[in-house]
Amino acid sequence: MKIYKPTTPSRQHMTGIDYRKLLSGHRPHKKLVFGGKRSVGRNAFGRITVRHKGGGHKRLFRDVDFVYDKHDIPARIASIEYDPNRTGFIGLAVYADGEKRYVLLPQSVKSGDSFIVSEKAEVKPANRLPIGKIPVGAFVYNISFRLDGASALARSAGNYAEIVGHDAGYTLLKLPSTEIRKVLSKAWACIGAVSNEENYLVHIGKAGRSRWLGIRPTVRGSAMNPVDHPKGGGEGKQPRGRRREINVYGKPTGKGQKTRRPKKYSNVFIVSRRKVGKSRTQSMQ
Repeated sequence: MKIYKPTTPSRQHMTGIDYRKLLSGHRPHKKLVFGGKRSVGRNAFGRITVRHKGGGHKRLFRDVDFVYDKHDIPARIASIEYDPNRTGFIGLAVYADGEKRYVLLPQSVKSGDSFIVSEKAEVKPANRLPIGKIPVGAFVYNISFRLDGASALARSAGNYAEIVGHDAGYTLLKLPSTEIRKVLSKAWACIGAVSNEENYLVHIGKAGRSRWLGIRPTVRGSAMNPVDHPKGGGEGKQPRGRRREINVYGKPTGKGQKTRRPKKYSNVFIVSRRKVGKSRTQSMQ
């Protein structure tokens, strides 16, 4: 971690990632980098659909491969690079046939290391193979739901899922949220945990740094008027006035409230619901 000198009040507690020690210093591969306009929480009509998003520094998009459809062809990590659109580090993978692709990197992988996507791959970091062939207790990331699907689970910095069992064509995974879920054993996953594990220790330090990241301020509902929020209004500071914690739309949120739809299609794949609050913290230690 990088700790700044307290030259100003905002610098007093600010921290960051020391990228010089972690990245290889290579410039992005031009053929895999492109520009574009970010939606910043707006839909096609320009209306806000996700609050607290907007502004931010301009970003270039990296074409990161989450499908991994080049099987049985070894690849070498030529560089370790920063991607402004995700918390984990990416690497330029150069395959034996000459093709180059960006991939999400696990911890402990360095420039010059190699990996392979194969059903017969060795169980070592960055290798990708079917989940059913990975032993119980192993950590995996970049997990897909289907045989030929793109990676969807455990993709942010430091995250991983733990394989806790195999049963009747399905593999039981303990996800970062502590939820235990069934995934097809024929689906694929990468071995290891996502890189940049110190990301959660970063202290933003000041409001302006949040705006650089595209995060707009959040106003407390109790500070609003009754027309703007269910918790608004009243003279002075008022209690919530209702049993359940809700958001501006009146939907349950936070503090252990259930927000999942009762009839969601994927309920049959959940073996154990995620834990929240103190029980979740204790279970992860």
